[in-house]
Amino acid sequence: MPDDSDRELLESIAEATVEALHVAETKLPDDVLERLERALEEEEDDHARMMLEAILENVRIAEEKGLPMCQDTGLITVFAEIGREFPLRLAGTIRDGIEEGIRRATEEIPLRPNVVHPISRENTGDNTGDRVPIVRFLPTKGEELRLHFLPKGFGSENSSAVTRLLPTEGLEGVREFVIKTVREAGGMPCPPIVLGVGVGGTIDEAAHLAKLALFRPLNVRNPDPEIAKLEEELLEDINRLGVGPMGLGGRTTALAVNVELAYTHTAGLPVAVNVQCWAARRATAIVYPDGFFEVTQREYPRG
Repeated sequence: MPDDSDRELLESIAEATVEALHVAETKLPDDVLERLERALEEEEDDHARMMLEAILENVRIAEEKGLPMCQDTGLITVFAEIGREFPLRLAGTIRDGIEEGIRRATEEIPLRPNVVHPISRENTGDNTGDRVPIVRFLPTKGEELRLHFLPKGFGSENSSAVTRLLPTEGLEGVREFVIKTVREAGGMPCPPIVLGVGVGGTIDEAAHLAKLALFRPLNVRNPDPEIAKLEEELLEDINRLGVGPMGLGGRTTALAVNVELAYTHTAGLPVAVNVQCWAARRATAIVYPDGFFEVTQREYPRG
């Protein structure tokens, strides 16, 4: 059982969750906003310009009024980086704080109740349920707890895809699968989109990497020069598709492509593409051992 100091930290985690979700739901990170503004500057198609102007006006109003920028406030994924010196070492205790924060955020922000039983479709009413929120624990150095929140709508999540290529298909196979996924999605994920691509590991690890990639700011390239080059080339190829903002045509179908890799088995080449809509929402709560916390949109998990 947690002692009094742990209970205080539990309360801090809940409060930090509410604040981080409020920031994520009502304010786009600067790097996403900059890409949208650049897309508008470069766009020549009248319909595409109209869509981008509407998106940017929506973002402005959401931040000004402190209201969610999209009616689909998403299903919440959390990557929890736990410092080795952080007092709350029990993952369940940390999860309790996150879940309590999500229940409060559902009422206070408010968030649309999105979480249902997968078969009966019964809604829990508070955006929590068995294994939801999805929390991935990542041990790291230091004494802080970093909670990285990604509320993701399902127009984009339903456009995501996973496959296992033959090793002989190689890089070209990866390119073709990414582009095919975007082409088939069309306007469903509310472009301009952000793509997280996971390559390698196992099927589940590739999917994990693709979601992890969505946390990375759009102006931060993969540290491997060859993978950074691939990210830029994929972005160019995707924007040549002409899907455009909201699927109505135009120059910008994607704002960025982020790729993460893991070594894999000699016989396999798993690939996952996680599609994110223009509302690429994210925020991080940093909780310190004394209970103090701060919220930022400039931090991201390193994996």
